[in-house]
Amino acid sequence: MSDDDSRLERGNRIRREVLGDAHVNRSLAQATDFTRVLQEYVTASCWGDVWSRDGIDRRTRSLLNLAMLTALNRPHEFSVHVRGALRNGVTVAEIQEVLLQTAVYCGAPAALESFRLAEKVIQEVLAEAPVA
Repeated sequence: MSDDDSRLERGNRIRREVLGDAHVNRSLAQATDFTRVLQEYVTASCWGDVWSRDGIDRRTRSLLNLAMLTALNRPHEFSVHVRGALRNGVTVAEIQEVLLQTAVYCGAPAALESFRLAEKVIQEVLAEAPVA
């Protein structure tokens, strides 16, 4: 891994590419003196170290995130990553398939909640601009 400044810079760039400037700007603006350290950690570690790796592409990372966030029952982060998945070229049909897969391995209640959340985000994104 590289020094902290380049990790943070790289992470900020990737985070913005995946989640969009509006989301990142909102997250950073809402950070307090207490929570800012976590924003920097997530940006440097998650986005700067892991999302920047070449081992798998961003589409695959997005699909994995949707499955993991369903399993962990993290609705806010799940919704954020549905939007990111669409930005990464994941299709609505692929999101549906991943969520159906989670019904088998994570349980129907988890999948039902994720289907509801995904549909809401997909409708919002479609209202902004058509997706695949």
